[in-house]
Amino acid sequence: MTSEKFELTYATMFDPPESLHTSFEKALLEVKSGLGLTYGHFINGQDHVSNETFEKRSPINQNWLLGHFQKGTAENANLALESAQKAFPVWSRLPWQERIALLRKAAGLIDERIYTFAAVISLEVGKNRMEALGDIAESAALIRYACDQMEKNDGYVVEMGKDPLPGFNIENISTLKPYGVWVVISPFNFPAALTTGPFGAALCAGNTVVIKPASDTPWTTRMLAEVFRDAGFPSGVMNTVTGPGSTVGEALITSELTAGITFTGSYDVGMHIYRSFARGKFPRPTILEMGGKNPSIVSRHANLEDAASGIVRSAFGLQGQKCSANSRIFVERPVYEEFVRKLVQNTEALKIGDPTERDTFMGPVTNRSAFRDYVDFNEELHEAGTILTGGKIVAEGPLAEGFFCRPTLVADVPLGHRLWKHEMFLPIAMVHPVDSLQEAMALANDVDYGLTSGFYGSEVETAWFFDHIEAGVNYANRPQGATTGAWPGYQPFGGWKGSGSSGKNAGGLYYLPLYMREQIHTSVDR
Repeated sequence: MTSEKFELTYATMFDPPESLHTSFEKALLEVKSGLGLTYGHFINGQDHVSNETFEKRSPINQNWLLGHFQKGTAENANLALESAQKAFPVWSRLPWQERIALLRKAAGLIDERIYTFAAVISLEVGKNRMEALGDIAESAALIRYACDQMEKNDGYVVEMGKDPLPGFNIENISTLKPYGVWVVISPFNFPAALTTGPFGAALCAGNTVVIKPASDTPWTTRMLAEVFRDAGFPSGVMNTVTGPGSTVGEALITSELTAGITFTGSYDVGMHIYRSFARGKFPRPTILEMGGKNPSIVSRHANLEDAASGIVRSAFGLQGQKCSANSRIFVERPVYEEFVRKLVQNTEALKIGDPTERDTFMGPVTNRSAFRDYVDFNEELHEAGTILTGGKIVAEGPLAEGFFCRPTLVADVPLGHRLWKHEMFLPIAMVHPVDSLQEAMALANDVDYGLTSGFYGSEVETAWFFDHIEAGVNYANRPQGATTGAWPGYQPFGGWKGSGSSGKNAGGLYYLPLYMREQIHTSVDR
């Protein structure tokens, strides 16, 4: 996904080379010619089927049947866990150099299949082509970053101090070792990156994995399983099961075979997993990323063009269905009216349509439930404040067969209204004037979440902002995205407070060790 002059990231995706579009369109035609197939669970290197399947239809057009996937049961989940447990002794003792060689081979296969992946993600999620390409490109980058960290740290084997005992030569070694079977429960909105990032790190560390994707995005995970199969991973090292969280998910969470778990999704589900997992025989690592209610602050000294560009991209990219989406906007009063005009103008310029088409920015929301939530939230906001633009579904023409919603900006909502603190996960953003940056910061931090934030202002104000904001990923004066667009090795991604459990960010320096536990080796010679 690279050339001499272009490397795809979420920051660079706004001006891609023409060859990227040509390759995507070719892959899209091929993918569309093979819709409607049936896919199994991937357990112990083989397909497994359940008694029932479910249909996955595209949110772009509900008449498009993408495929049939297995409606898994607790029995399927347990079989996958047993397969991973059986594979663990050999995989965990494989030299780390051999593990990362296989992982880098898998990342190379993702590169080779990137346009096919992107076409599937666009059809399955409703991402525009550039966001879909970014998702799968990030998945390969996350794998490589984990491998690079393992290599840079020489397998996390460190010689400690020698005991000062005369007549003895005492060697103390600290080493990090894997836990066992790691479960990854991934979300629909980044079905490649937020699946591959955790399980790539888990595999790199020497764990074996069982993956349960969101029921809205089973196809992408199936394709990832095929990549790891084709890269030559031993049977049982990587397994996938599809099906409801109430059956498959609960079986994975409650099993004593599960040594660790990574979940990305809502706060309510994440905290349920956290509490359920704590009821096991002994403490086990739980890595949670649970969403956000992300603010941006616009100073009276801001570049308003950059601010409007970055905020609109972060509020409405992927239809606001990002845990990092910019849903709260606080603007200093001297520039409020001018900035709101720019914000509305930029929002109304966004093209809504089939996300596989080249010029589309906004595709559909992911499912009927989100579609209904959009209607309900807009009715509530219409009563509470002023809809500046948007607020309506697209119910006419060819888009009427999908779940298309207009991007919504809302003003004049009282600060005590519940939707200032509730994560809607939709293309809805609320804007409010403030009299000072101190007032804006107090409002920005006054939520249970702390994932991302954005700021636009002077250099001195930026330093103050970074010193006071309570969030894990923070951007200043960024036209490419006010609160979104993190990339492995550049902006490690993770949250504070109700947004995350580990305090360490994915794609960063401290993430890979979360999948390992320390062991000390003391050896004495006389």
